[in-house]
Amino acid sequence: MKNLGIEIVNLHKKYDDVHAVQGIDLSIKKGEFYGLLGPNGAGKSTTINSITSLVKPTSGNIKILGKDIVSDFRYARSQVGIASQELSNDWFFPLEDLLYYQAGFYGITRKNAKQRIEYILEKLGLYEHRKKKMRMLSGGMKRRLQIAKALVHDPQILILDEPTAGVDVELRHDLWKYLKELHVEGKTILLTTHYIDEAELLCERVGIIDKGKLIVEDTVKNLKGMVNKSGIVIHAKDDYSNLDQLLDDFKPSITRNRIEILTKTPNLDLPKIILKLSENNVIIEDIQLPQTSLEDVFLELTGRKIND
Repeated sequence: MKNLGIEIVNLHKKYDDVHAVQGIDLSIKKGEFYGLLGPNGAGKSTTINSITSLVKPTSGNIKILGKDIVSDFRYARSQVGIASQELSNDWFFPLEDLLYYQAGFYGITRKNAKQRIEYILEKLGLYEHRKKKMRMLSGGMKRRLQIAKALVHDPQILILDEPTAGVDVELRHDLWKYLKELHVEGKTILLTTHYIDEAELLCERVGIIDKGKLIVEDTVKNLKGMVNKSGIVIHAKDDYSNLDQLLDDFKPSITRNRIEILTKTPNLDLPKIILKLSENNVIIEDIQLPQTSLEDVFLELTGRKIND
């Protein structure tokens, strides 16, 4: 398809007796923000390293913007920027020089790279640190540098492998803001993560990967719709013996003074429940509306939590 940024067909990768990736098919549209969600060791990094030719697949085909990564490898690699999970930089060169060297790998002269590098350093909050050497940076700054290197040649496709792993909350939010801007600009972004909130906030579609297999993929909304964990939790002031009878239409689960009701329409059902309880002199102390998360979906599909 002409509108695909990344296309993977029946990808396999074996390391001796370990089958790290087992027949993954994946299609990501141009300009799409796609998340690959799964625990450590699920096959996320092997998949993206296969896309960028850092790993040679055992079998399968991969295309970048319609071009095969083997027969059209120069074009395919020129259109992709990758921010790896592992830090791979010379520790004794200033940030600015590292970015100029990175640009040189793509045939960009120092003169032509200057404006782009200054722009990226500014956007990622690295400009005032541009003369510092890699070994002088904090962990968060090193993560930002990884993304800067991925963007220095202005690729159409950006691949991020756990970009916020181990960084503080403030930096995570700063990076999220910038990634949203890149998405608006039209970049195709493939994000691997095991942070549920990151995938829910940023991605248009999410694929859940586990044990080398792509289990399911869809929009965040549709994935949540597969598992109904949304509902209503009410804490009454006292124990009432007739709560199950009063709320029989809503099939409640009641433990002492705690009432739990699963429903796909909590906003519609809550007023009815409050009215029923009030009419029967039940005093309410607290109301909560828990929502289905991608964690619930992952647990339902795999039988375990994503960080287990």
